[in-house]
Amino acid sequence: MKRVTGIGGIFFKAKDPKALNAWYRDHLGLDVSPWGGAVFAWGGANSPAGMTLWTPFAESSNKMDPGNARFMVNFRVDDLLALLDALKREGCQLVGEPEISEYGKFGWVLDPEGNKIELWEPPAGQ
Repeated sequence: MKRVTGIGGIFFKAKDPKALNAWYRDHLGLDVSPWGGAVFAWGGANSPAGMTLWTPFAESSNKMDPGNARFMVNFRVDDLLALLDALKREGCQLVGEPEISEYGKFGWVLDPEGNKIELWEPPAGQ
């Protein structure tokens, strides 16, 4: 019997869910549904197969800094540098400099409630 087969969702508390939904819609392009969430389909006819990672970090990790949450959401993006430029123009608070490695391109932004969001452009073909 299989037990866990993937991540089915990311859930967290927000001070103002409607305002936070609007920020994620307006700045990160999430297709927020009227019920208050977004659905990401993987490997359909119009998108390449993808993966979602689950990774616990040590209590002493600074990976989520300067965010104030004990979690961080990682979103796949198509063009990281263009998105970071757009977010900067829109007045969003970027964190650090983009990083490029064999695992892809990474950048970070804080949402209006201080949660650090990781943006990831996978390497070509992934």
